[in-house]
Amino acid sequence: MGTLLDLYKFPQISYGPLDSILSDKVQFPSLYQMAPKDTSLHQGVVHLMVYFKWNWVGLVATDDMRGEKFLWEIRGEMAKKGVCASFTEKIPVSERTQMESHKTFMPRIMTSSGKVIVVHGDTDSLMILRHSQLPIVQIEKVWIATSHWDITMRPLYSQGHAFHGALTFSYLTREIPGFKTFLKTVTPLKYPHDALLRGFWLSAFRCPDQPEYLEQKLCSPNASLETLPLCSFDMTMSGFSYTIYNTVYAVAWALHEISRRKSEERSMANEEYLVPYSWQLHSFLKKTQFTNNAGDQVFVDEKRRSEAQYAIMNYVFFPNGTDALVKVGQFVPKAQFGQDFTIWEDAIVWGWWGSKVPCAVCSESCCPGFKKTPLEGQPTCCFDCSPCPEGEISSQKDAEQCTKCPEDEYPNKHKDHCLPKVVTFLNMKEPLGMTLAFIAVSFSLLTALVLGVFVKFQDTPIVKANNRTLSYTLLISLIFCFLCSLIFIGHPTTATCLLQQTAFAVVFTVAVSSVLAKTFIVVLAFKGIRPGSRIRIFMHPRVSVCIVLICSGLQVIFCGIWLGTSPPFPEADTHSQYGHIILKCNEGSVLAFHCVLGYIALLALGSFSVAFLARNLPDTFNEAKFITFSMLVFCSVWASFLPTYQSTKGKAMVAVEIFSILASSAGLLGCIFIPKCYVILLKPDRNTQRQIKNK
Repeated sequence: MGTLLDLYKFPQISYGPLDSILSDKVQFPSLYQMAPKDTSLHQGVVHLMVYFKWNWVGLVATDDMRGEKFLWEIRGEMAKKGVCASFTEKIPVSERTQMESHKTFMPRIMTSSGKVIVVHGDTDSLMILRHSQLPIVQIEKVWIATSHWDITMRPLYSQGHAFHGALTFSYLTREIPGFKTFLKTVTPLKYPHDALLRGFWLSAFRCPDQPEYLEQKLCSPNASLETLPLCSFDMTMSGFSYTIYNTVYAVAWALHEISRRKSEERSMANEEYLVPYSWQLHSFLKKTQFTNNAGDQVFVDEKRRSEAQYAIMNYVFFPNGTDALVKVGQFVPKAQFGQDFTIWEDAIVWGWWGSKVPCAVCSESCCPGFKKTPLEGQPTCCFDCSPCPEGEISSQKDAEQCTKCPEDEYPNKHKDHCLPKVVTFLNMKEPLGMTLAFIAVSFSLLTALVLGVFVKFQDTPIVKANNRTLSYTLLISLIFCFLCSLIFIGHPTTATCLLQQTAFAVVFTVAVSSVLAKTFIVVLAFKGIRPGSRIRIFMHPRVSVCIVLICSGLQVIFCGIWLGTSPPFPEADTHSQYGHIILKCNEGSVLAFHCVLGYIALLALGSFSVAFLARNLPDTFNEAKFITFSMLVFCSVWASFLPTYQSTKGKAMVAVEIFSILASSAGLLGCIFIPKCYVILLKPDRNTQRQIKNK
């Protein structure tokens, strides 16, 4: 029709929704569209989805270019905002019958998982949805319409209405002064030649005693349209009616301008007034602009027209059969952020859900402490919730990824926020540290007491028989062994970290090398008794001193290399123990640490082997059996130390090392010197030269 009229330059003015195809002036040069621009409609609908946190929404549009364009735009906007389409259906425009809709797409809509459905179309296409409803089936869906539904909202059945609680985006318009007053006075008697008005009156004010489809007389001819319910007649001017109002005035303004021009030309040329041709309207329509009675600026030129503004209306169907359209919000594109979208949530009736906002999501939100795990082959809105890995948290719902806590913090039990870690080290003030310190000091005092006993009874045979110098050296080194464990207790510093392992290594080497020297001298003493034996040259007192100095000197060299290359240093360990920052000494070079321990172990094994070979020698003159047992205890302690040390964390690791130092030192003290002190103090009669000779 438009192509035919365009051949004769007839202007065509459309009041329907703005169509981008019809805006092509090359193809449609004589067509003018008066509707506001709908380019932001999809943004308003998605804004509504985001506000109510709906991410699983169904889309229904007409199966034409306009519907396809809307689907393309709204899908793109939904993707930006993280909203997914649960399904997409197209309303057929070729065969608009109830049976077709009932057999094709309507059952899919009814059984879909989406509880919110966006419908975009004109009145004719939306009628299919209306006529597809079954009276016995209640579709618990929330409908969002992108046009004024007018007659499509009317309930068909007395049982209720399927569109109860629907939200519609209608043009936001101002009230035309005098329009409602005019409607109140409209009657068929006032306009007797209006056949459409008479037909509507017969439908709206039907006489109950008259049969339908027969010639009827008017019932209540003086009634007012104001008394009709909304489902029969809306006293408010709709968005399309407002566009028609502006369209008629635009033509009137154009005709008025033509008449004025013709009047001037007639007065100037003194010619008769001529009726304008239709093609002459084009030049005037393009330039027409005016302010209507509502105070809105109206432009016929599409380029100068502003974006459409929308009122969000809520359709409510009451149990008594009445209905109402309630404004619950508005969407004003191009407005400032925060003022472009307004919604009054408390005023909305949600159909079957009452005042409760329906939940339209594919998957329930992931609580803090969890993250979303995408499902293979599913939209991004469908996901599983996985707990955050160890050491990570998520403080918000639907977190895409978990975040790690800072080094000095750790996740709480629910993994939804970080807590400050507790700084921990083996403190002297806590029970464990206090107990270990007390044991170390007690054993060092006991060793000093034993040393005093040996010094006091230095001239007795039992003290003289086993090299007094080595005994004194061993006792002094044991005192320092017990005391060096105190360095491991307390806040680690650079000085304490340097002293811990090196002091422990040196004093223990002195102790073990002293035991080795004592064992070596015992063996030499019995091997060198035979006359002419060459071993007698090793019986010199300096030999034992040389053994201790050489063995200890090698350990000092090892420790010097260790301190010079990769010395121990204080470290804050934030990973070993959950929720704690462990202050400890890092060994620096793990190889050097194990070399030092290995050297001590080598000396201990040597002492144990030599003592074991000399265990059957007469024990009145030697302590081989005592040394054998002491070294057995020593080796057992340190053999169990290594796996235990590696498997513990935090201050327990330090406590294990201190315990090993104390236990091994106590083993040497108890096995070698306690039996001698027993004889010296309690059995002095056995500690005489005569008794020894008799035995």
